[in-house]
Amino acid sequence: MPDRAKTYGRFVKIEHTLFSFPLLLTGALLADGELSWRVVALILLAGTGARTAALGLNRLLDRVIDGANPRTAGRELPSGQMKPIEAAAVTGLGTLVYLVAAYLISPRCLLYSPIPLAIFVAYPLMKRFTMWAHLGVGAALAMGPLGAWYAVQLDFHDYPRVVLICLFTLFWVAGFDIIYATMDEAFDRRYGLHSLPARLGTSRALAIALGFHVAAFALLCLLYQRVLSGGAAVGLLLVIGGLLALEHLKRSDVDLAFFKINAVIGFVVLAFVWFGIGAVGL
Repeated sequence: MPDRAKTYGRFVKIEHTLFSFPLLLTGALLADGELSWRVVALILLAGTGARTAALGLNRLLDRVIDGANPRTAGRELPSGQMKPIEAAAVTGLGTLVYLVAAYLISPRCLLYSPIPLAIFVAYPLMKRFTMWAHLGVGAALAMGPLGAWYAVQLDFHDYPRVVLICLFTLFWVAGFDIIYATMDEAFDRRYGLHSLPARLGTSRALAIALGFHVAAFALLCLLYQRVLSGGAAVGLLLVIGGLLALEHLKRSDVDLAFFKINAVIGFVVLAFVWFGIGAVGL
């Protein structure tokens, strides 16, 4: 049983919550409502369930492709370490946790909960027919701050502030997904997948990734100008810009650029909003 637990842990990649948790809390901080510890706990629980469901669906839908790609053939499903029925059970459990947590926050949250699930199903399929599939990954993670914001506010008034952080997430995630996809340029082209590196080549794809990250940084600047204030927030904004630049400079080191730098960016964005709101006194 311990070995199976380790296998399931590798399958759901709990460590990837380092990307999503700060964004969830950022969305919650931007809401105009009472942020209790109960709601925070339920938001994080819902986020964990949703992320597990998203990753499980991705792995299930891509298991044949993963098996054909030497880089991913060792993953749990294509290597036979897990059966599809097990992966489906883990995915179903994540979905159930997400839905129950959404209901416990408010039945209103449960009403909108199928929207992220639909995106989770759609984005793994996008690379089969469009080179802009990276935006689908970004849209999936952008649902996090939007959902957390609504969980606190429970209506859609004053929505532009959360739209800015959602758009930041969209372009930030799409940008680093393009960098990650450069590892599979040759395979994607051979297999007929439509990633940007496969369709346009690595150099042009990286230029688009850089453009996405410039847009992401500009959106944070706009969020500061419209909603936030204070010197600490300005300093953290500059740190975010530096980290985005470092991600491109270190793009050949995937572990550093994709995992470590991005995990840090998420927490710095959270601190940026936290200090910026504190200075405004919202």
